[in-house]
Amino acid sequence: MATLAEIQAKLLEQAKGSSERQAGATTGDNASFPFWNTPEGQSSVIRFLPDGDQDNTFFWQERQIIKLPFQGVTGRDDQPCEVQVPCVDMFGDQCPITAAIRPWWKDESKKDLARVYYKKRSYLFQGFVVNSAFEEPTTPENPIRRFIINPSIYEIIKNSLMNPEMEDLPTDYIGGRDFKLTKTKKGDYANYGTSQWSFKVRGLNADELGAIEQHSLWNLKEFLGNRPDRDGIEMIRAMFEDSLAGRPFDTASYGSTYRASGAFNKGGASAPAAAAPARQAAPAARHEEDEVDSYTPPARTEAPAASGAAKPNAQDILARIKARTSN
Repeated sequence: MATLAEIQAKLLEQAKGSSERQAGATTGDNASFPFWNTPEGQSSVIRFLPDGDQDNTFFWQERQIIKLPFQGVTGRDDQPCEVQVPCVDMFGDQCPITAAIRPWWKDESKKDLARVYYKKRSYLFQGFVVNSAFEEPTTPENPIRRFIINPSIYEIIKNSLMNPEMEDLPTDYIGGRDFKLTKTKKGDYANYGTSQWSFKVRGLNADELGAIEQHSLWNLKEFLGNRPDRDGIEMIRAMFEDSLAGRPFDTASYGSTYRASGAFNKGGASAPAAAAPARQAAPAARHEEDEVDSYTPPARTEAPAASGAAKPNAQDILARIKARTSN
């Protein structure tokens, strides 16, 4: 687990002031907590945990998605739809779409088009739901949830970490603190600008520590999608060129890897979805309020619960977790 000082140093390296937009991610195990369902004027309290990838300095992963608009789907309908592809910049490769639109920002006549194809960011975190302001229809057996955090909330988290009065890492099992997600309204849109860290330090209780010991932390990188190879990048380039030319989405060429969303049959009923994205591509994403789980991560082997044994205390569990992560 990285220290607060290490996180602060890396955040300083990344401080380049970019225009960030909202994006989501989809998953299939019901682990993503839909905090956007929090009623207006109320708060849901969550507790962030470290990334299961100990090589990650941060306790989050940034995800970058590009939405490609199409005028329908070949052989099916002519209703507008979109296809979401990973911006391969996040894997350290050069994104063909980002490279193509870069000169457009200097041309006033092309800026609006550049915004259409500009990458959208979201941030993947994990942790516990300490108190939900709404009732979920179902909750997963594993209480370690994933959070799809939009840029506005991320800025609150990042800026708080850079505050010199923040002495301890908020994900620390003993000296950490909860985060209160408060939903208000600004104009016609949800606003989370009053969200903040709890003023009180709270150590994880025995149940929370026991969940970490039993289920282990998620490796957040697994939910970015696989890194496209050379052929995959060329496919993204070809889809971008088709979209730009106003062609329909070609299911024969791309349908085994990507799917079109928002398309309809001429009769008005929803069209059957194209083949679900292969693992090479990042899972499709939608606006926060439209999140639907669609990706099922690999099955885990859970540690069996001890039968008839006394419930261990928090100190014992914490000692075992530290011993396991230090090996």
